Amino acid sequence: MFKNINKSGGKRTTTMFKVPEFQQENYTENFIQSTLDAGLGDKKKGATLVVGGDGRYLCPETVNIIIQMAAANGLRKLIVGQNGFLSTPAVSCIIRKCEVNDGNLINGGIILTASHNPGGPKADFGIKFNCENGGPAPEKLTEAIYTLTKNISEYYTCHDLHADFTKIGKTNYDIDGHGIFTIHVIDSVKDYVQLMEQIFDFSKMKELLSGQTMGQFNVLIDSLYGATGPYVNTILVEKLGVDPKFMSHTTPKPDFGGGHPDPNLTYAKQLVDTMRKGEHDFGAAFDGDGDRNMILGKNGFFVTPSDSLAVIAANMKCIPYFQQHGIKGYARSMPTAGAVDRVAKETGLPMYETPTGWKFFGNLMDAGKLSLCGEESFGTGSDHIREKDGIWAVLAWLQILQEKKQSVENIVKEHWSKYGRNVFTRYDYENCDASGANLMMTFIESQMQAFIGQKFTANKEIFVVRQADNFSYTDPVDNSVSQKQIYPLGNWRIVEMKSFANE
Repeated sequence: MFKNINKSGGKRTTTMFKVPEFQQENYTENFIQSTLDAGLGDKKKGATLVVGGDGRYLCPETVNIIIQMAAANGLRKLIVGQNGFLSTPAVSCIIRKCEVNDGNLINGGIILTASHNPGGPKADFGIKFNCENGGPAPEKLTEAIYTLTKNISEYYTCHDLHADFTKIGKTNYDIDGHGIFTIHVIDSVKDYVQLMEQIFDFSKMKELLSGQTMGQFNVLIDSLYGATGPYVNTILVEKLGVDPKFMSHTTPKPDFGGGHPDPNLTYAKQLVDTMRKGEHDFGAAFDGDGDRNMILGKNGFFVTPSDSLAVIAANMKCIPYFQQHGIKGYARSMPTAGAVDRVAKETGLPMYETPTGWKFFGNLMDAGKLSLCGEESFGTGSDHIREKDGIWAVLAWLQILQEKKQSVENIVKEHWSKYGRNVFTRYDYENCDASGANLMMTFIESQMQAFIGQKFTANKEIFVVRQADNFSYTDPVDNSVSQKQIYPLGNWRIVEMKSFANE
């Protein structure tokens, strides 16, 4: 029931490496045992976890390992998505919903995903632990897991337990020394769809999509062969009546069709090119595990993540959920342009700027301080769960479009006219050498302070740098301090380059 192992592991919120690394002897078992020990602590005996993944290569095999190890570690129950499949937002939803039948709280979840990174035999794989609030593990917990992976000498497993998680239903197993262990295989889509029906007004949204609101209104959705496919088919096609021909790449594939499931202008190029033809009024793409989204308007009008967040913030009263629960505050990650800050100022509601990482938003939500948040990396979400949520963001946009009866482009431009426009520049460097990145950050750090107060001219306008700093964050809930979030040398920024022409 236990096995000696070699030490391994990784220090990240999601332990993410290449598939061959997880296929090393005992490597996956090491991380799962360390996660169960650190993540559940003294609650491990009798605990209940949700388990699922985005369908990428190695997911089914890893679900089986988790089942065998959970049984041997004395857990009471695993709630497993059918075929081991669950989007990241769905896992958070299910954890927070808890078991209706017996009323027992769920202690957390294990999500198998490498997010927006490629899948396949030589591509990426990841294991992520979510806490009982449905959100990602905080830094203290990921540190504890990492520490255990370096010192672990054995793990517990039931090699003879071979569960069928392809069929919905409950199965009980009598585990020596632990008693009854239950595997509850659930419909991967049902709970999440029910939550969306509670948040939004599907009947009004259906009027938009059927052409009753603004005339013919065509949408185009690209799931990039990721986890959102079954969810958008159920919500948009079955519930809202969208023609299936407007749904692209909705069958999840272990290698995402050989593509890169990252919803941006580069990797969702097919969607962008089709939208530019002007035949569709609204377009959206999602990443591998369903927590990121990209929004496009007619003729390929691109809505930046920061603008998308701000537009939703300015129109939250269009959404029934916020009509019922109110709006507590807004937040964005530090690298995200400050468009939502302007909405917060206008509404008089609190605004929080956090380090990158959804766990920082979750802390604010649990304290009742936050309703809406987002990141420049195409993540948007609210306090309905504790993860960013791509489908939620798309439905929010559709609800706003139905209420305002305007195009995506007109809504955004009207927003700019009222609040002003924020811009930012992002550069992605892939497969870089760490030493080179550190040298670059050292140089930036040495130059940054000198920019404060400098004036620059562009297009006959004069701009002045008002702020350049090394970002740190003090959590208003627990007073914890987070520094140096991106590189060992810090998280520098240049913000508020204000134009004299606007004064």
